[in-house]
Amino acid sequence: MFQFIFLFFIIHGLSASYGVFFKSLESDFNCGRTVISGVHSLAFILTGLASIAAGRLTDSVGPRVVISVGGIALAVGFSLLSRADFAWQLYLFYGLIVGSSISVANVPLLTTLSRWFINKRGLITGIAKTGTGLGILGMPLLATHLIANYGWRASYLVFAGIALIGVIPLAQFLRRDPSQKGLEPYGENAGANTVSPLFSGGLVLRQAIHTRQYWTVAAICFLFWYCMHSVMVHIVPHAIDIGHSPFQAATIISIVGGISIPGRVIIAGSSDRIGARRALLICSLIMISSLCWLYFARQLWQLYLFAFVYGFSHGGYAAIVSPLVAELFGTKAHGSLYGLITAFGTGGGAIGPLIAGKIFDISSNYDPAFLILITASVIAFFLTASLRPITDLKD
Repeated sequence: MFQFIFLFFIIHGLSASYGVFFKSLESDFNCGRTVISGVHSLAFILTGLASIAAGRLTDSVGPRVVISVGGIALAVGFSLLSRADFAWQLYLFYGLIVGSSISVANVPLLTTLSRWFINKRGLITGIAKTGTGLGILGMPLLATHLIANYGWRASYLVFAGIALIGVIPLAQFLRRDPSQKGLEPYGENAGANTVSPLFSGGLVLRQAIHTRQYWTVAAICFLFWYCMHSVMVHIVPHAIDIGHSPFQAATIISIVGGISIPGRVIIAGSSDRIGARRALLICSLIMISSLCWLYFARQLWQLYLFAFVYGFSHGGYAAIVSPLVAELFGTKAHGSLYGLITAFGTGGGAIGPLIAGKIFDISSNYDPAFLILITASVIAFFLTASLRPITDLKD
């Protein structure tokens, strides 16, 4: 389990720090927030597209090779980024290389966990995803310290070293499924079960795409990631704009990361008892309330309270989707199924920050962008409420 936690910690921590670099990149490259947001958006588009390939490769060759290659590419991307002189190089080095590399985190790791655990799958996923919360808690603060003392270029070089020495060694401990060690999945014979899929062992991709549930889950992911990554990219510059220090602004992200840890364990763990759909509904309500609060928040304590409430839902959502896919469609082709859904989700994660940046460039504030986030989260709630088990379908 430790390798999953640490891999999530490293990869997602590095990714979540982009907002901390935002103001430095905007200043040094002398461009608007639409341009800097676009770098992150391109990265997420390519994360999604690469997740499809990463999922299929995990199904076939296993996570060890996939994540090792991703770790090397991540280190190369950050190294090149530290030497960027033009805005187009940000798109190439971060958007293309780093963005594609991040795909080795969620899909390969969560697919592997889904194959190793049947009983307590939600709880185990939540525990593993605490690594993401720890990464969001620690890496932005580390980045803030490095930027303040050494500049953003040296900071990205340090990130390259972390990726190289952290990801590749840990990947060597991973195996595709228990059979490679002569074991059975935990809970295989314990009578533990979730919603039974229509086909023994689960649906493959060509079967799942003909169900309404599959595209509903994809739409939910699109909307959630739209909200989540708009917040993670723009909350730091927003806080600085309204008068708070860079360190105070970075602390907002760290609070999100810290509170996301119990969110991941509690929300995902509850899915073992109440089902993933109901757990996601609870998560949706919490996110809606936090985004409504953000619209009015201006004082530092108000932003911290937002981070506290939002962070719980952020962590819960990130941990619940993989068990939801396994619950609805089984694990036979979990990598391919989850990879395509992730691609849709990252589409939202790409578009959201870009739109928020464009809105700021036009209006010089984020209020219209926050209203869009509230609307998207409400739609995601109703889509989640509409989900039904595949065996209940009549069509």
